[in-house]
Amino acid sequence: MYLILAILAIVTYLLWVTLDRRGKPPGPCGLPIIGYLPFINSTKPYETLTNLAKRYGPIYSLQMGQVDAIVLTSSELIRDTLKREEATGRAPLFITHGIMGGYGIICAEGNLWRDQRRLSTEWLRKMGMTKFGPARSTLEARIVIGVNELVQDLKWESEKVFAFDPAPLVHHILGNLMNDIVFGLKYERDDATWRYLQHLQEEGVKHIGVSMAVNFLPFLRHLPSSKRIIEFLLNGKAKTHKIYDSIIEERRRTLLDGGKEKDAEVSDRQHDSILSNFVQETRKRESSGRPELAFCGDAQLRHLLADLFGAGVDTTFTTLRWLMLFMALNKDAQKRLRQEMGSKLHGEPSLNDVDSLPYLKACVAETQRLRTIVPLGIPHGTVSDISIAGYKVPRKCMIIPLLWAVHMDPALWSNPERFDPERFLDEAGQYVAPNHFMPFQTGKRMCLGDELARMILHLYASRIFWQFELDVFNGDAIDLTGICGITLTPPPYQIMFKECSPK
Repeated sequence: MYLILAILAIVTYLLWVTLDRRGKPPGPCGLPIIGYLPFINSTKPYETLTNLAKRYGPIYSLQMGQVDAIVLTSSELIRDTLKREEATGRAPLFITHGIMGGYGIICAEGNLWRDQRRLSTEWLRKMGMTKFGPARSTLEARIVIGVNELVQDLKWESEKVFAFDPAPLVHHILGNLMNDIVFGLKYERDDATWRYLQHLQEEGVKHIGVSMAVNFLPFLRHLPSSKRIIEFLLNGKAKTHKIYDSIIEERRRTLLDGGKEKDAEVSDRQHDSILSNFVQETRKRESSGRPELAFCGDAQLRHLLADLFGAGVDTTFTTLRWLMLFMALNKDAQKRLRQEMGSKLHGEPSLNDVDSLPYLKACVAETQRLRTIVPLGIPHGTVSDISIAGYKVPRKCMIIPLLWAVHMDPALWSNPERFDPERFLDEAGQYVAPNHFMPFQTGKRMCLGDELARMILHLYASRIFWQFELDVFNGDAIDLTGICGITLTPPPYQIMFKECSPK
């Protein structure tokens, strides 16, 4: 009797899968309820998904728990799909819709997302995130303050110890730059609040990656192990928002008083921030009675601040860590970069110098390719039925733009595991980025701070290698695979910084 029931269940499941798959891309079947989740490498999910593409092609489907997923592994399909309105949603994951409630800029959808993305982009451009103009110089000056502080910190640290991990120094400086841009404030290095926020960010990105099983099987949140993670995220979110509320309230009072701070420099910084712009926009909408006021609530503001700060810090911080590691391991590349700067520059590098430093841009780009910071991309969701490459993709389906597969495709990049900045130089030695290079993703939801990230990466990289020669301590023992959370981070390592100007 039980055997017959089991057989009937299996036949029913296979029949359901067959009917459900009609018109959809091919892909592995998986198991009932949990789908293909048990077969995905939890530490290297991007490798599992890349290997499946070798069998099923550049577009395939798989069941991930309760979520239907479509994986795209060609740059053409990724670009064509993500530029379409139907693919501007977010996947129905527990983290986006459960924990974050669809607020902010990363998890938001529909009119809320469109409104907040437009405003955030407008504010960043007003602050200087442009390719030309006086505001760009103002933003560059804000970035350079931190770069100069970091260079000095590296000098002091290298005088005390033979080799050290630069990550804490870089994290503090980059974090304070984003504190400045997002909140209009900066913290002292040993500030207790700042230390807590740094810790929360470091731990949070490890737990909320797309491979977290509870995203796809919400009932797992009742298990003790999942409960601990969710409680950490929810408690961290609550404590962070409480910190934000005090900053928001102070800023509202400041703007209401006309900004009469004693310190003019602090006043200028506070008024030229995402937070101040949001508060001012909210008041404009209140006074004019605009319906878009609904998009400017406190919950949205808290999540927006957290998203812009977290995304801005984590991606650039991780890229710089990989860059320093790869350049320290590749002495020839480091030597060539320093020679380029020595021959082209007459003083400390600025943004105006970047176009004359194609090898610098190539080194940054090759780092972004070789260790794609978000290897699974940021998953999208379909807001309506869509056809991709002739296949039927239903509403509320997760789309995974597998950037790792594109950036490590041997058909596109010769010997893709090798660090080779010359991939991004043409025959004349000028920087060129091929269409299949997508470090900031692509489409309507691509990184809105891509130009700011380039400014930061180019200024930090040029100033660091202008001042120092880098060497890795015990480099042969370092595992270059990376640690995969939301981002793919390098393992801890120690660098020897030798002060040496290229002039």
